[in-house]
Amino acid sequence: MTIDWQNEATKHKDDYLADLTTMLRVPSFRDDSKATKDAPLGPGPKQALTTFLAIAERDGFKTKNIDNLVGYAEYGEGDETLAVLAHVDEMPAGNGWDTDPFEPTIKDGKLYARGASDDKGPGMAAYYGLKIVKELGLKLNKKVRFIVGTDEESNWTGMKRYFEVEPAPTLGFSPDAEFPLINGEKGNVSLKLHFGNQDTGDDNLVSFDSGLRENMVPREAVAVVATDDNEQFAADFTAFLDQQPVTGELTVVPEGVRLEVIGKAAHGMEPRNGINAGTYLASFLSNYAFAADAAGFLSFIADKLHDDSRVVHLGLAYTDDVMGDLTMNVGLLHFDHQNGGDLTLNFRYPKGIEPADLTTAVQNQVPVGTTVSQGDFMVPHYVDPEDPIVKDLMDVYRRQTGDQDSQPEIVGGGTYGRMMKRGVAFGALFPHTEDTMHQANEFQPVDDLMAAMAIYAESIAVLATDK
Repeated sequence: MTIDWQNEATKHKDDYLADLTTMLRVPSFRDDSKATKDAPLGPGPKQALTTFLAIAERDGFKTKNIDNLVGYAEYGEGDETLAVLAHVDEMPAGNGWDTDPFEPTIKDGKLYARGASDDKGPGMAAYYGLKIVKELGLKLNKKVRFIVGTDEESNWTGMKRYFEVEPAPTLGFSPDAEFPLINGEKGNVSLKLHFGNQDTGDDNLVSFDSGLRENMVPREAVAVVATDDNEQFAADFTAFLDQQPVTGELTVVPEGVRLEVIGKAAHGMEPRNGINAGTYLASFLSNYAFAADAAGFLSFIADKLHDDSRVVHLGLAYTDDVMGDLTMNVGLLHFDHQNGGDLTLNFRYPKGIEPADLTTAVQNQVPVGTTVSQGDFMVPHYVDPEDPIVKDLMDVYRRQTGDQDSQPEIVGGGTYGRMMKRGVAFGALFPHTEDTMHQANEFQPVDDLMAAMAIYAESIAVLATDK
């Protein structure tokens, strides 16, 4: 039978927007400070997971909640499993919003909310794609599991648990990136640098704070400086702001002066899309008479990290012909006299690079006494463009959009798709749409989400019936 997938999606628009609104109203960023045995990643991720599973149960799917970390909705039977892997957690909202980030708002056809683009909007579009397939009663020869994780934006604890206790899917996709299709993802590793706390100069760095997550370009940075010349600091700071792509404010406080810089947040996979407030503020402060560890902290940021996402100043510039550039995001920056200085550098690396080599190279560049530790890492992931999953999904995308020119891509972002040997990322950001993931005023056009729903519905039908 011939199915008008876009018409089927249109029938579900009101219900989809209602369920998506319910999901978006849940602030579901990971918060370890509020973790409990029952909510191991904090109350928000648990609430988002249980809310989604309740929707799936209402719609007649078999569901399972695994330790309030990960869950799934299941449809169909078969020896093989097609997985759709989405996530219900999100980044902290941060500042700079024109609307309430947890009260979804549609303006000029765009749905604004934290999670609208990453990943509740696309994830629920894919879920509704599966719901359409179920309602049409299509006969599948594969089991379909719609799996939702609860900390994709941090350590992937939930999805890792799924793969520990459940059989690995045969193939699948993650609706957590962009169209037409992502068949390769760079490796991902973060390095944590720790500086001492000594500060014996003419000026003293009382505190320095910037960044919300290591995989997010910091929008804001604040420092408090003890200085004997507030007026000169104010004049220099005004001149600095006039010459740089950031805004800011200086206020006099009991300790001396408080400096705030506002840049632009962006996803850490491509730091060039943002303006790192933290490295700009450190660059300004590095010109002053700080000493010891405070000076080392500021000068290392200014000389080795600032405005250098391709790590040229660290001597690490590298490009792979297939996977592209090695990139670095300076995601977290902190200094105080009690704890010293801490930096977290998030690297997205192509094949040909090893995390241990990055660690050694950075350790050789930092000031004496600074330690460098390597966190968990994910190796580069690649699916051959000739694999049937790539060809089938590209065929669906081209058939529904008429876009015959776009080709599969390789990106610096990491999605759940990489957890399967035959896993890819597939939508829902269209080539013509601005990427606002991890930014203030995150949005996704409603028409794009409906178009994605139709694409996902046909894709599930194709992949779950294809031998």
